[in-house]
Amino acid sequence: MAVKIVEVKDKSSLRKFVKFNTELYAGNPYHVPALIEDELMTLRKDKNPAFDFCESAYFLAYKEDRIVGRIAGIINHKANATWNQKYARFGFVDFIDDEEVSAELFNTVEKWALQKGMDGIQGPLGFTDLDHEGLLVWGFDQLGTMATAYSFPYYKEHLEKLGYTKEQDWNEFLVKVPEEVPEKHRRISEIVLKKYGLKIMKFKRIKEIWPYAKRIFELVNEAYRPLYGYSELSEKQIDYYIKMYIPMLRLDMITVIIRESDDAVVGLAISMPSMSKALQKSRGSIFPFGWFHLLKALYGKGKIVDLLIMGVSPEYQNKGVNAIIFYDLIPVYKRMGFVYAESNPELELNHKMQSQWGDFDVRHHKTRRAFIKHLK
Repeated sequence: MAVKIVEVKDKSSLRKFVKFNTELYAGNPYHVPALIEDELMTLRKDKNPAFDFCESAYFLAYKEDRIVGRIAGIINHKANATWNQKYARFGFVDFIDDEEVSAELFNTVEKWALQKGMDGIQGPLGFTDLDHEGLLVWGFDQLGTMATAYSFPYYKEHLEKLGYTKEQDWNEFLVKVPEEVPEKHRRISEIVLKKYGLKIMKFKRIKEIWPYAKRIFELVNEAYRPLYGYSELSEKQIDYYIKMYIPMLRLDMITVIIRESDDAVVGLAISMPSMSKALQKSRGSIFPFGWFHLLKALYGKGKIVDLLIMGVSPEYQNKGVNAIIFYDLIPVYKRMGFVYAESNPELELNHKMQSQWGDFDVRHHKTRRAFIKHLK
């Protein structure tokens, strides 16, 4: 039975492209669907400001008029210039356990990359680091998070048969929230706050965080710049993410550390209650009743908190600023009844980030991987 590859060219096909992921994993207890409307916004050239420096193509695989796979080809020209490479990216990839299907999908996106003058392809990656990254290769019996994409174990086998090899891994950790701030963190925090003239900022109303919102994302650029594949966020992207995400956050679960002398943001942590179960119940749709599940998860009682973004200015790394973040947030988490924290993906080579878990009860429970294939 022949596999037919069709490029997505209209809004109707794009919606099918997005919804295929939820349909493929229907009933899987570990898969967490993305919000359909958010993913549509990410993929549309007229909505996502990443298209100022990116280009893409989306493909669906059919067998007997039934969708059996999808893949996106992406070229981030800014990232290529930053890292001195000519790579395309593949992402938003899903397929049934059929080697003919996966081969046709990847052959198609590889030909597209070659036609665009690229000499390699890597992924799964999105347009930016705020999109889903990495293929799950270990921890298939662990519930996913809203910041990650689940994948069946056979995905890895298919990619390796097609000549893809490991480029980078991310580790994910499940951290037991301690009963109180460890004495070591308390002592370091109090010393560092005084020594460097730093202050913990907390917010009660959205209007209070707006003056810091742009500086928060500028710090993300600064802190994440050396990390694998990072594509610096533009002014338009920062404005886009501020409008999209800041109003959705729990303000009491955000920590911003400033330097009092000039109000510069030098450290931050953005966390929120796990939305995984709520997204499963909503099947990725806000309407008609998905909003209820999401709001209940955001403001109700849960056991797991997601650590979405953590960053420290390079000037203050290895000076104890990370301890201040835990000093502030652990009492918040205990008050809210959280038992565990999900670290979300951390590059295995990012030893600075992973060393911060040394004083906690922590378990490495998932690994995801970026693959690469040289085309020339």
